[in-house]
Amino acid sequence: MVKKISVLIVDDSALVRKLLTDIFSSDPEIEVIGTASDPYLAAQKIKTQIPDVITLDVEMPRMDGLTFLKAIMAQKPIPVIILSSLTEKGSLTALKALELGALDVVQKPTMTALRNVDDHLRNYLIDLIKTNVNTAAFNKREYSFQKEHPKKFAGILKQTGSMIKTTEKVVVIGASTGGTEAIKEILTRLPYDSPAIVIVQHMPEAYTKAFAERLNQLCEINVREARDGDSLTRGQALIAPGNYHTSICRSGAKYFVQVKMGERVNRHRPSVDVLFNSAVKFVGKNCVGVLLTGMGKDGAIGLLSLKDVGAFTIAQDQATSVVFGMPKEAIKLSAAHVVESLDNIPNVIIANSGN
Repeated sequence: MVKKISVLIVDDSALVRKLLTDIFSSDPEIEVIGTASDPYLAAQKIKTQIPDVITLDVEMPRMDGLTFLKAIMAQKPIPVIILSSLTEKGSLTALKALELGALDVVQKPTMTALRNVDDHLRNYLIDLIKTNVNTAAFNKREYSFQKEHPKKFAGILKQTGSMIKTTEKVVVIGASTGGTEAIKEILTRLPYDSPAIVIVQHMPEAYTKAFAERLNQLCEINVREARDGDSLTRGQALIAPGNYHTSICRSGAKYFVQVKMGERVNRHRPSVDVLFNSAVKFVGKNCVGVLLTGMGKDGAIGLLSLKDVGAFTIAQDQATSVVFGMPKEAIKLSAAHVVESLDNIPNVIIANSGN
């Protein structure tokens, strides 16, 4: 009996793991021996059973795929195929992966293609596994990740491994007076798979949770009050809790929010500028910034900073603003790429966020 090719799938998306498992398992010569949502879980599985080949995503929580690839090759090489949306031909990420020892670098099919798998796509992915594992000149003797070079591997695992780039878009929205209705108009018109959204609405502490719950009943996306450490995920909007600053942070290739007290900024807590400035640092050009109706100037400088790092920026126009304060200050600074009516802002967000 011919030994099956054993495959370990490492991808943070449960849907992708399921779809790839179905595709590979449809071939009698391939066996999926496990899946993992991040490199740490993958390392635990490899300690138990060493696969013939690993398919590895790049954008994952806790540790990105390139850092994990480096760890694998530093210890004992296993054939690794990078399967990621970041690996278009000639990209820095693709070149770095090959430099670190990946056998092949393949751009991941779109989610639509994976959901509607035809024979061509199935055969392509199956051939990818068979061709690479059969031609790989690897000595696949048994070993343990932590027995041969435990200190070296542990050291690599502690590295944060900054990403070359990330494709995930994040939308940040700031609003004050009149903003509750404006936010509702925008969120109710966004599709269920919209990029992650983080919102600062100037509102007392006792009201933001109820505001989020009300929006959640009206929208296709999930809406809730942000909690410290919440991950930013597609199809979800997080509302900054009243009296707490909410900022975006990043771990590996994944974004999360930090919710804390801190000094008031522009007389506000939460402050739009705090949110926008965190997006400047951790999201950069992958951000879409939106400044809506409101009194004062909170968010104007932050929107300019977002524009300066390559993010796409939007300000609400005077005609549809209840109070044309915050957007006006941003427009005076030339912080907005476009000035749009409330009715058109959802379309502009969708057009500039990869949806």
